[in-house]
Amino acid sequence: MSAAAAEVSVGTELPPLTVHVDRETLVRYAGASGDFNPIHWNPAFAASVGLPGVIAHGMFTMATAIRVVTDWLGDPSRLIDYGVRFTRPVVVTDAAGSLDHDGADIEITGKVGAIDPAAGTARVDLTATFDGQTVLGKARATVRL
Repeated sequence: MSAAAAEVSVGTELPPLTVHVDRETLVRYAGASGDFNPIHWNPAFAASVGLPGVIAHGMFTMATAIRVVTDWLGDPSRLIDYGVRFTRPVVVTDAAGSLDHDGADIEITGKVGAIDPAAGTARVDLTATFDGQTVLGKARATVRL
């Protein structure tokens, strides 16, 4: 689906997205980003610094959330600006050999919150949740329609 100016109004909802994240995903992201902080792969270390377990990289979570917008736009170059506040970590479990219960699901939704007809842009407000709680605050993107 592509966002055309004539089809978009305040309140337009973007197709939701659920992304499953597991430990393999975190290892791949660490390799790509160069962020090998042990809170993202070592459960004993994560616990030693007060975390409930291994957590996803904040920038991974942020990048995952914007996929709702870029998929909707059909052209990622139409994304003008994007910002978030990190509010809670995404805890990525490892169910010791169980393929059914490992990892975490991040659920992302988006809604057009404002339109600037003169500039041909829209503000998209995003919500990213894990385990029923918001993990990104003030997640907003400005897009060219």
